[in-house]
Amino acid sequence: MLGRADLLAAASRIAPYVVRTPLLRGPVTAAHGTGLLLKAENLQLGGSFKMRGAANAVLALAADRVVTGSSGNHGIALARIARTLGIPLTVVLAAGAMPSKAAAIRALGAETVQVGGGVAEREERARALAAERGAVLVPSSDHPLVVAGQGTVGLELLAAAPDTETVYVPTGGGGLLAGLCLAAADHPVRVVGVEPALTPRYARSLAAGHPVRLPPCATVADGLRGQSPGTVPYPIIRDRVDELIAVGDAEILAATALLHRLGVDAEPSGAVALAGALRAGRRERAVAIVSGGNTPARLHTLHHSHTSTSASTNVRI
Repeated sequence: MLGRADLLAAASRIAPYVVRTPLLRGPVTAAHGTGLLLKAENLQLGGSFKMRGAANAVLALAADRVVTGSSGNHGIALARIARTLGIPLTVVLAAGAMPSKAAAIRALGAETVQVGGGVAEREERARALAAERGAVLVPSSDHPLVVAGQGTVGLELLAAAPDTETVYVPTGGGGLLAGLCLAAADHPVRVVGVEPALTPRYARSLAAGHPVRLPPCATVADGLRGQSPGTVPYPIIRDRVDELIAVGDAEILAATALLHRLGVDAEPSGAVALAGALRAGRRERAVAIVSGGNTPARLHTLHHSHTSTSASTNVRI
């Protein structure tokens, strides 16, 4: 069973490949006053918290060939670490994946394979490809080493702000939320998962008492379109999460715009936790995790900065 020791081991393992992201002052609101902080994972290498779990899994498994399924940010993170280590990588993308994220993955030297359907079809194809190629499968969230890597966000956050009363966590596949639950296992902080209202797979699953699968959706939070809970994150979240909040696309876009006005370059998926904090409206010492900043402008820069030196790749439709 995963525990704090796994998170500490991950933190040591990935230290050369990630940065310790800052806590920034959040927006001043009537509900929160000046008590809301932002954990700026948009400033992480690769543009999102995904770098932590990707690096931990690849390094711990000593992988020499990797396959994954991704909405984009996990693929970008894996492509970055694979490029650094000289490892071949194939990223399977579902229908509806952002073309700019696919282009960034290829610019970093990875191969992309696109499939029809949603996240479930993407994961099925990734498993099959890994088996065919004798590659290590590194899922975007449903793996103990990935969850442990993501949990290092929580270690940093609680070390920097131990008096935090609530942490708001964007929730898709559940790797980040499970990691925060592990980091907070022996801490009185409230852990609140925030899901897009169009795909509340964890809220539905916890209400049902077992994992449920939802149909594909098209929320603006493209990184949080998972259809069902992961087998690794689900029991961790079930046993520790304090609350799950659902936010609509309009709330997500409003939170994204608010972050941009503060000078925080977040993508919609990265603004979901702030949207949840604003919806909750609790006067408390809180932290909202800004999980990603791979905006079109950042992706454009990434693509053009790497295109000239990237290995050629093929896109399979």
